[in-house]
Amino acid sequence: MKNLNLISVLFLLCVCLTAVAQTPQAVYVSDAANFNTGPWQIAKFDESGTYEGALMNVSDGIEWPQDIIFLDSEQAVLISNLGAAGVISKHEWGTGNFIENFAQGLGGPTRMKIGPDNLLYVLQWNNPSGEENVLRFELDGTFVDEFTSTGVPRSIGIDWDSSGDLYVSSYNLSTITKFDGTTGAEIGTFISGLAGPTNIFFEASGNLVVFNYNSGVIARYDPAGNHIEDLITGVNGCEGFDFFPNGDILIGVGSDGTVRRYDSNFNFLGNFVDTGTLLTPNAIVIRDDIPLSTEENVLEMVLVTPTIGTSFRISEMALQKFDEFRVYDSNGKLTVTHLRADGNTLNTIHLSEGIYFISASKDGHRFIQKVVVKR
Repeated sequence: MKNLNLISVLFLLCVCLTAVAQTPQAVYVSDAANFNTGPWQIAKFDESGTYEGALMNVSDGIEWPQDIIFLDSEQAVLISNLGAAGVISKHEWGTGNFIENFAQGLGGPTRMKIGPDNLLYVLQWNNPSGEENVLRFELDGTFVDEFTSTGVPRSIGIDWDSSGDLYVSSYNLSTITKFDGTTGAEIGTFISGLAGPTNIFFEASGNLVVFNYNSGVIARYDPAGNHIEDLITGVNGCEGFDFFPNGDILIGVGSDGTVRRYDSNFNFLGNFVDTGTLLTPNAIVIRDDIPLSTEENVLEMVLVTPTIGTSFRISEMALQKFDEFRVYDSNGKLTVTHLRADGNTLNTIHLSEGIYFISASKDGHRFIQKVVVKR
């Protein structure tokens, strides 16, 4: 079965025009448990919500885990750890075994995200110096810089708008701060008066969705930061999310340890994970059940931002490197061909909602990015 799955993935990566079998999905959840005392785990579930065990626990070197980043080219996983050591640890994808510290001595690393410049952006919770600036690293762990000129204390949510500007949420200040996406200079407070905001993400419309941990409200704001509506209520301790290929969203709820499933309009569908397996889910990643093949020279690179929407901005790095970008659905069918001459905006408004793969290749290297088409 795993050989068949691998063939399916390789067909997709080789950008075949014929449909292939869809690779099963696995769901990885970071469980902060009793916060600084554990017991912590990175739990793995199949696509129906069946618990398959802990990919990692304290014996694998995790301490108060916060976020999960997969590095396909290395078949490795990065975990940010809020514990005293302040490390981002690196592990084998298949076993969870510790490889090395990707970074250490940080001020409580929380959320991590690969940015438009193909660097890893890392938020800090409580830097002893009092400067919780956003940090940047190369994907090999080389420190680049403190990107922002000012810090965001207890920062735990990050995303970019369609113009490339950066937004960071502060749990204890109950604000979201906007930064210039090129220079890192602070532009100002985008939203205030929240209730312990954690995750944030931009929609295709330019609206921002904000998770309020303390009030249990997930709300939508317009591009100017004005409140539009409450999308979900009664999810106290909401933190962690990801999308299935059909557009359904999983959301972690810390108040009862559940992971709840909603459709693309935020209608509740049921518990994906019931109370009992997790204590405090705080990050969710839905991935293919097997890594991409390193033999296919698939490398990490951010081709477009944001990762959710219908209009995607192609990064300057990608525009300089590639002449053509192709969009495939989850069955390997080519849906869009975009040439560099067509500009830096890749439009998918005509596609059905769901997960797609943007592919670009040159000189024997292939770059692939998963995006969610959502209106």
